[in-house]
Amino acid sequence: MSRRAGLWIAFVFVHLIVAVLGFVLPNLPMGDVYLVYEPWARSAASGTAIMGVTEPWVYPQLALAPMMLALGIAWVAGYTVAWALVVIVANALAFALLVGRGRSTGRTLAAAFWLAFILLLGPVGMYRLDGVTVSLALAGSLWLVGRPLLAAILLSVATWMKVWPAALLAAAVIAVRRRLVVLGGALIVSAVTVALVASAGGAAHVLGFVEGQTGRGLQLEAPVTAWHLWQAVAGVDGAFVYYDSDILTFQVTGANVDAVIAVMTPLLALAVLAIAALGAVKAGRGAGFAVLFPPLALALVLAFIVFNKVGSPQFLAWIIAPVALGLVIDRRRWRWPAVGALAAALLTQFVYPLLYDRLIVADAFAAGVLTLRNVLLIALLVWAIVRVARVPGRLRRPAPSLT
Repeated sequence: MSRRAGLWIAFVFVHLIVAVLGFVLPNLPMGDVYLVYEPWARSAASGTAIMGVTEPWVYPQLALAPMMLALGIAWVAGYTVAWALVVIVANALAFALLVGRGRSTGRTLAAAFWLAFILLLGPVGMYRLDGVTVSLALAGSLWLVGRPLLAAILLSVATWMKVWPAALLAAAVIAVRRRLVVLGGALIVSAVTVALVASAGGAAHVLGFVEGQTGRGLQLEAPVTAWHLWQAVAGVDGAFVYYDSDILTFQVTGANVDAVIAVMTPLLALAVLAIAALGAVKAGRGAGFAVLFPPLALALVLAFIVFNKVGSPQFLAWIIAPVALGLVIDRRRWRWPAVGALAAALLTQFVYPLLYDRLIVADAFAAGVLTLRNVLLIALLVWAIVRVARVPGRLRRPAPSLT
């Protein structure tokens, strides 16, 4: 059996296992699909309310596209299964691009890493909007050198579904030589999206997702909540976990929590700008795409996670694209970060859904697993930043083709 055939067989089995786990694991890991996505899609289809157009929304407007697509094929076996099919098909297209003819060891290792990550992260990676954006982000990253306009369009579409791929776009603008093409692609997608939303009467809600994020509290799983979470574990007065029914998530509160909430968004912006500035300096000194983009992209994506007051478990899927690309280009240097990413994925599945019923009551063991996962993410961020800082001014060998 060929290497390529083996990867595709593994792809089928991994996705079937994870799809089924969504129905059998505790704490409703696929709950967002039928409790949130389906009502939004049906409301838009009926014209009752179109999220992001007639109503404020926490997501950018193109997030509605995969939700509507799943609704269109819900006749197959219901909306939840339809959603899983949408994610699996998107993954299959990106997987085909990644594997290619199956002759590259780096691509084979990256594909195996992606499959292992999907399995270790579990159903939360499939039954969330992030599952669609990861495929777009990976395909866009692979095409940045050979087809920068198409890559920028894919990354921009993903960004208008879920903001995080903006980190990859920023890294691309810094590291790709044809950065004006990347900027042009991003502007085209953004202009078309804004024009469509405005023409539908949603101009007032075009950037509503930004306001929706800045007004949030400290989500339970975010790294910044560790202090207040452990205070809740210790039974300190005023520190506890609670459910926010407006945004449908568990958050943590305690002494001086408002000050922490207020500082996190500016801190996130400063971290992203500092990392981007470091990357820009390296690019200005002649650093090539192959050595600069993967660690810069990983650092920016991890900054979006580590300095974020929102910490949903599916966020971990964001690191798939930069790590996979790193393995394609330089598997020796990226093998240990890949192992760390896989360990973080496994710990995340323990956090949610396996231990979540214990975490929301401030159980010490569950909090310890979450804290270990967050420490690992911080360590990966430090590694990525150091790697960017150590990027040489000019390539010593030609950059490998990713097309």
